[in-house]
Amino acid sequence: MDPIELTVAMTHYDQVTDLVTGKVQVEGVRLRCLDFKVEEIFYRFEQFKEWEVSEMSMATYISLISRGDNSMVGLPVFPSRVFRHSSIYVRAGEITDPKELVGKRIGVAEWAMTAAIYARALFMHEWGVPLESIEWFQSGVNQAGRTEKVPLALPEGVKLIPVADRSLDQMLLDGDIDAIITAHAPSSFERRDPRVVRMIPNSLEMEMEYAKRTGVIPIMHLMVVRREVADAHPWVLRNLYTAFDEARARSFARLEVSPAGPSSRVPLLWLDEAVRKTKEAFGGKPFPYGVEDNRTTLTSFAQWSYEQGVAHRLVSVEELFPPQLMQGFKI
Repeated sequence: MDPIELTVAMTHYDQVTDLVTGKVQVEGVRLRCLDFKVEEIFYRFEQFKEWEVSEMSMATYISLISRGDNSMVGLPVFPSRVFRHSSIYVRAGEITDPKELVGKRIGVAEWAMTAAIYARALFMHEWGVPLESIEWFQSGVNQAGRTEKVPLALPEGVKLIPVADRSLDQMLLDGDIDAIITAHAPSSFERRDPRVVRMIPNSLEMEMEYAKRTGVIPIMHLMVVRREVADAHPWVLRNLYTAFDEARARSFARLEVSPAGPSSRVPLLWLDEAVRKTKEAFGGKPFPYGVEDNRTTLTSFAQWSYEQGVAHRLVSVEELFPPQLMQGFKI
């Protein structure tokens, strides 16, 4: 049987390197790999379905599933995981304690953005800040005109005000909002404007404690396959998952060996400490794919998405992934 041809669009993270270079093959598939910024990938795939396999926002995916849209089949492949304690930006010297966010004006690039869901979960469940106590504004972080991509079912008492003609960064600098939740740092912060700082400047210890206590290590993105491809070739789901997982394992193995080797394989110092902390946070199995190793995070994310009105109903973990990927085989 000749291999089928599939195009995948994803950021070329180190954990997919061996898949992109062809060192890891997808059985029965000839894979063409495209590399764009995630914002372009999400926009082009969600709007036009330009390729068969894609990186996708977890927030968008769970919104689709909650509204009965099964046009995508999720793979439990999670190429991006980032804690969001450090994704809240404020004016210097004005908010230093998360509890001070009560009653404030806060901007989000999109309410239905994965990073914002995890950050707002911290507001609600870690810091005791009710979402309805905040005046919410939505616009692009650095460019005006960004809009929500999915319909919302906002909780009672929560109001979201769209701003069409100004960026959140400018609103923060002008004093019209007090904070921004964003995965992409504001331009003012990137150019080291002293007026804008992270609310939690040194978040590592807080994130490590949170991971150990809750078992949640935020999942930002997953890989999805168009439904018609999965229906025509059901075997491709497991084969894609297997290849992604092999590439992930090879990536971490390279990083794990680097500190002890005779030379540095990546341009980072103290890599051995980062490897140690990552393994510790995950309980020894770093960046795992699959459902069971990530059930705590997935269950929490589903609950928070529903609480915040991104998911229109509470979605179970079993609804997110096909039955053949819910568990693996053993020898």
